[in-house]
Amino acid sequence: MLQIAFIRENQEKVIQALAKRNLDAKTIVEEVVELDERRRATQVELDNILAESNKLSKDIGELMKAGEKAKATILKEKTVSNKEKSKQLAETADAIAAELTEKLYTLPNLPADIVPEGKSADDNLNVFQAGEIPVLHDDAQPHWELVKKYDIIDFELGNKITGAGFPVYKGKGARLQRALINYFLDKNTAAGYNEVQVPHLVNEASGYGTGQLPDKEGQMYHATVDNLYLIPTAEVPVTNLFRDVILSENDLPVLTTAYTPCFRREAGSYGAHVRGLNRLHQFDKVEIVRIEHPEKSYEALDGMVEHVKGILDELKLPYRILRLCGGDMGFTSALTYDFEVFSTAQDRWLEISSVSNFETFQANRLKLRFKDKEGKNQLAHTLNGSSLALPRVLAGIIENYQTPEGIVIPEVLRPYCGFDIIN
Repeated sequence: MLQIAFIRENQEKVIQALAKRNLDAKTIVEEVVELDERRRATQVELDNILAESNKLSKDIGELMKAGEKAKATILKEKTVSNKEKSKQLAETADAIAAELTEKLYTLPNLPADIVPEGKSADDNLNVFQAGEIPVLHDDAQPHWELVKKYDIIDFELGNKITGAGFPVYKGKGARLQRALINYFLDKNTAAGYNEVQVPHLVNEASGYGTGQLPDKEGQMYHATVDNLYLIPTAEVPVTNLFRDVILSENDLPVLTTAYTPCFRREAGSYGAHVRGLNRLHQFDKVEIVRIEHPEKSYEALDGMVEHVKGILDELKLPYRILRLCGGDMGFTSALTYDFEVFSTAQDRWLEISSVSNFETFQANRLKLRFKDKEGKNQLAHTLNGSSLALPRVLAGIIENYQTPEGIVIPEVLRPYCGFDIIN
């Protein structure tokens, strides 16, 4: 959530920055500022009445001691009137504050200066590409055919149990999935990330804390009886570990990693481009989250990008990195890099990771702060990245490593799998 003081003092800057997201924010910014002025004016009036009431209480005590009960009675009547006024003003202030908060929830994060202009994914900027695209044999197939041929993933069985988008991993497919999870976690912990296991359902406060609510509630599975949400990513519970926390500056940075299943409704997703593992309602992902000092967060973002690059280099998958344009960035992000793996069998790029800096946007919602060297509380910066999302990585391995003899396992994964080929 944007800080109200920043909006109030930089209205034109906010409007211009959000225009990069193709959002005309002039009206909402003006409404936010007007609500904030009303809230502050109401609070001043309330504070004055409370101060007057405190003074009256002292005066009444002095009058009673002096035996001037008649004068004390007049002042008591005034305190009764002030009490009613203060109650009404407090209710008004709370109502204005609630309306202001709801308005602020509708404003996305401001894009960083280096975010390119653009309206859609077509306008994203390719900033890096690595790896050789393999030349496959004549009978090469997409992964949804290969997994049936080798009986390692069963989409129909998952559909029987739950519905479309909930595959069942079998035999060497399940072992390869587990191998990827363990490999990703080992890479992350070796890089200094502390592994945690977190709940797979979160409460409403957690969803608001990281910005999934109210922006993405239609994409989240909602257990309505208990008002809990299945997590769309480990980012939500992991970042919320630090909600309402005040860290010491010496505690920074805080590096955390977690493996979780992820659940997304993906409403309206149909067609060949989401076939097989390309888009699922339940999938596995390993996440990295960082809590950083504001002066070091972009250096940390670059480090996260290099970390993910190192994993893909070891997997020997062809990939590219995109800097997302303003029109394609997530609601909470200030700057996002997407990693995409090239699927030779599908002849298309598949997104497999997003690495983002949210600056203070999430921290402001979370009330995640650190105490600086002068003893003042400052909002921290939060960052997160997929390291990595499994379905499309798995699709890339299955398709790019296929041979007439079977699916060869990347060398770095063989100690985790216990086999060299799926045939």
